Amino acid sequence: MTSNAASSQPGLKSSDPLASMAHSEAHYFNSYNHHGIHEEMLKDEVRTRSYRDAIYQNGHLFKDKVVLDVGCGTSILSMFAVRAGAKHVIGVDMSTIIEKAKEIVERNGMTSKITLLQGKMEEVKLPYDKVDIIISEWMGYFLLYESMLDTVLYARDNYLKKDGLIFPDKATIFLAGIEDGEYKEEKIGFWDNVWGFDYTPLKQTAMTEPLVDTVDIKAVVTDPAAVVTLDLYTVTTKDLAFSLPYTLKVRRSDFIHALIAWFDIEFSACHKPIRFSTGPHTKYTHWKQTVFYLQDVLTVEEGETISGVLDNKPSEKNHRDLDIKIAYKLDTNDMHRQVSGEGSYKMC
Repeated sequence: MTSNAASSQPGLKSSDPLASMAHSEAHYFNSYNHHGIHEEMLKDEVRTRSYRDAIYQNGHLFKDKVVLDVGCGTSILSMFAVRAGAKHVIGVDMSTIIEKAKEIVERNGMTSKITLLQGKMEEVKLPYDKVDIIISEWMGYFLLYESMLDTVLYARDNYLKKDGLIFPDKATIFLAGIEDGEYKEEKIGFWDNVWGFDYTPLKQTAMTEPLVDTVDIKAVVTDPAAVVTLDLYTVTTKDLAFSLPYTLKVRRSDFIHALIAWFDIEFSACHKPIRFSTGPHTKYTHWKQTVFYLQDVLTVEEGETISGVLDNKPSEKNHRDLDIKIAYKLDTNDMHRQVSGEGSYKMC
């Protein structure tokens, strides 16, 4: 980016490492400058407790080890690692929140144990050639939206010792079908008549934008289906674009207006494996669930199945955004209810 373009970014100084970035990339990192987003994540008890337990309950793995915290934010994970006995922790973050993190680390007497670096993981110079453990809270909505996973994989390939550990190391995306007629009408049907005017051009736009929201477990009509599991020891950036089949078994006779997605996370390196879920069946997390409204309303009977393909790839315009397609087909012997279709969605 030219210096003119950099100066067009409000509030960015030429010495700011964000100044040379594309606007969309700078916007992503700038969003983490504000304390509100960190407050939400720290107050997410499922998220933070799971990381704390995975680290504290496995002091034998952290004792005297060098740890890399990718996307360290306010450094809560770095401080957990020090408390668990780590020899030294390097925290890397692009956001200017790292300046506050340095104050927090100093206030808690850990400055000699934690080195905080502002910059891109791919560009910073670490004080150690290799690390024993990588910790990171990299997950986004739908697991991969605005995700830092490619950055974690870069850290793994360049800095993790042979037989080193990753916390967490497994992530699984699930799908299920839900009855959501009332809310779909409120969000989608609304555009049919807006103060007496036909706004249906915006209806199509609304259908392509997944909704991130909490879903009541009572709305879930099918059994969940695990679509993909990412193993952080072996997954590559190419694997983050995928086209995979799914099959949902219908639990009860009802209507299906949307498919929802969520993810589960596992720390399998632990002495006693620790897992948490972001699904509708469990305690609230700030990731909530992702709702994909279907063009069709499916009328389903208990025991039937819905099958299809989930297609996901990073957007060509901005790799943190996602282009998602979901093909679906109701498998039924009733020709009057047979339906198939495909929805295209953009998470941006």
